[in-house]
Amino acid sequence: FNPSYVPLISVLFLMLLLLFLALFPGAFDCCTKISDEIPKGILRRVERFEIQKADGLCHLEAVILHIKGKKFCVNPWNRKVKKMMKKMKHKIHRSKSHVRKQRRTRITKQKEQKQ
Repeated sequence: FNPSYVPLISVLFLMLLLLFLALFPGAFDCCTKISDEIPKGILRRVERFEIQKADGLCHLEAVILHIKGKKFCVNPWNRKVKKMMKKMKHKIHRSKSHVRKQRRTRITKQKEQKQ
């Protein structure tokens, strides 16, 4: 082993590491532990959630709850979590259609006022 190759090997290793991170950005962002119990207070403050599947790079099924920049990994089979997810999906769906109706009404009123 020639010591003069150490800098070259180090640069090559760093390049491979950067390539791996670019190809698999979530590789080091998987939930490794999940909580079975989650307080209602936390569930009420959830801003959004993601579902982590147990395939590919992550080896554990989980629901990732996002609350004020923090992440909580919880059991996807928890009844309270499932109920919260269902409510959030319904709420998001309803709020989007409501915004569209308001906007159409506002545009129609503006057109009537111009005439």
